[in-house]
This record gives sequence, structure tokens and C-alpha cells, in this order.
Amino acid sequence: MSEYFRSRAPLRLGMAGGGTDVEPYASRKGGVVFNATINKYAYCTITPIKESKMSVTSVDYGRFEASLDGGPLPLDGNMDLIKAVTNHFGIKEGFRMFLQSEAPPGSGLGGSSTVMVAVISAVAEWLDLNMTNHEAANLAYILEREDIGLKGGKQDQYAAVFGGFNLMRFRSDGVDVNCVRVKDDTVNELQYRSVLCYTGTTRESANIIDSQVKSFKKGSNEEALDHTKRIAEDMASALEKGDVQSTGELLDEGWRNKKMFSDKISNPLIDKLYDTAKASGAIGGKVSGAGGGGFMYFICDYDKKYTVSKELAKCGARITDFMFEPKGVRSWRYNNG
Repeated sequence: MSEYFRSRAPLRLGMAGGGTDVEPYASRKGGVVFNATINKYAYCTITPIKESKMSVTSVDYGRFEASLDGGPLPLDGNMDLIKAVTNHFGIKEGFRMFLQSEAPPGSGLGGSSTVMVAVISAVAEWLDLNMTNHEAANLAYILEREDIGLKGGKQDQYAAVFGGFNLMRFRSDGVDVNCVRVKDDTVNELQYRSVLCYTGTTRESANIIDSQVKSFKKGSNEEALDHTKRIAEDMASALEKGDVQSTGELLDEGWRNKKMFSDKISNPLIDKLYDTAKASGAIGGKVSGAGGGGFMYFICDYDKKYTVSKELAKCGARITDFMFEPKGVRSWRYNNG
């Protein structure tokens, strides 16, 4: 009988305030982000083996093997997410790992951080470790951003761990995650009026984030970043009150501000898709994630979802069905007897 350990962590839609969770803005001025998780997931499966080695298979990144006998594994750009977790927990027992994500890398749904959360959760299940949500999210952030040095903010790790609609505050001394209680009727209405589409292009978020940070240090995007924090607060409040129309209008206002963060956030294709959606009945929308490509999200007038979807598809965008996911990362063990 072979036992294995599996986890799944939900990907997220950044609704407002994204970018304010990136350093140095978050520590200096405090970040505020409103986001929601969706039923697209990153999965991690761990099967213990007798040999003292790790054997990783990733749908997106291929295969990797390494001995676990020789001290910490080098972080050299090859499966660093897995190696950083293995090093942190000092794993010497051999294992096979299978990784799968339902969004391609660079798609703007927080993919790499969600994979990191899934790996930590599966390892914790395997090693019988009890971690709080804050401990798991903070560890994912430290390993990804500090140990490996991948550029980005903090919202993705916390969204994947906590799940649901959350208003998050990022300070120099910690993170507050406030669950936004959206009524079922409001979630259903928002769901019906939401369109998620894939632009067909991925992007390297690190370059966009570098550009945003340089602009902040020069003082050229600080006002836009400040505005997006207020929009995040207002959007959480609007959805709590059941006001989907205002949520869409705030999404539009947020996008206008986000484009001021860096000249790499939009491009002619994104502008064309945005203008097409607005002309067809979208109230507002945005690129999810750092920008430059990946997924775009729109909230439509109450009877315009079909028209918006049809017109976006004509422009070459792929409409993606999704549901909002109220729960965060989960893990379990299974005997494949």
C-alpha cells in the first residue's frame, strides 16, 4: 500500500490595490489590497520513496532530480521553489513530487506563489506539522521573495492560504487579512456579471515590477499607488453592501490608476481588449497581476455579459469559465491501497 500527500491552493484575482503590496511602498506607506480566489488551482502531490533523493515532475517546468545527501540544495533557477522548501524543512527522506497548475506561468493569477503555498501545505501534511494560516503565508513569502529573490508583492501567498474575498493590509511589521463578508446573492450576481479572459500572451512580471519600483523611487507613481489603496477599501465596502455596479466602476477607476504605475502595464493588445469590452457593456475591468499580458477581468452591465464575451472572443481573447472559491489551501493524505 502506498500513501501519498496532496494539496490544492486556489489562484487569485487581484481586484484592487495590487502594487501597493510591493516593497518598498508596502513598508514605507502601508499597502492595501482587495482580492478574491477562484476555482483554478495549483496542485502538489508528494509520494515518499526509499531512496534519499527528490524527483520532481512539473507540468510547466519539466523534470528535476537531486540527491538529498549533500546538504542544502543550490538555488540556481532550476526548480528553486521546491528546493527552497526542501532546504527550509531540512528534508532528507526521499520523495517524488508532481506539480500541476491550472494557469500558465506569467498569467497574472499569482501562479508561482500559489504553487509555493501548495508545496508548503503538502509538505506540512507529510511531516505532520501544524502551521497557522499566517505562518504558512509568511513562510511562502520569505522563501519566494527573500531566499530565492523572485520579484513581487505579498498578496498572492496570503490569498492562496486564506481564500475567499479578503481586504489585506501590509505594514512593515506584519499583515492583516480581513475576510470581506459578501452575501451569497451578491456573489451570485457578481459571478453572473464577471468575464475572465486570457489575452493569449504571458509576461515576465519581474520586469514590470522593477519598472514600477523605479517609478516609485523617483516619485512619479506615488499618487496613483495611494489612490489604489482607497479604491481597494471602497471596493470591499461596495461588495459588502451588495453594490455590484459601484464595484465595476471602481474596477475601471483602479485600472486607470494602475496604468500610471509603469509604462509596461498596458500595451496595444490590452488597450484594444479593454476598449472593446467597455464598448460592448463592461462597466470596468483590469489586467490581473502585474500587467503586460495574462488574464483580464471585467464586470459587465446586468445584461451584457454575453455580448462582452462574444466581442472579446472576436478579438482573439479566450473566455475562461470560473467560479469564486470561498476556501483557501487544503491538504490531505490518501492510501492508494
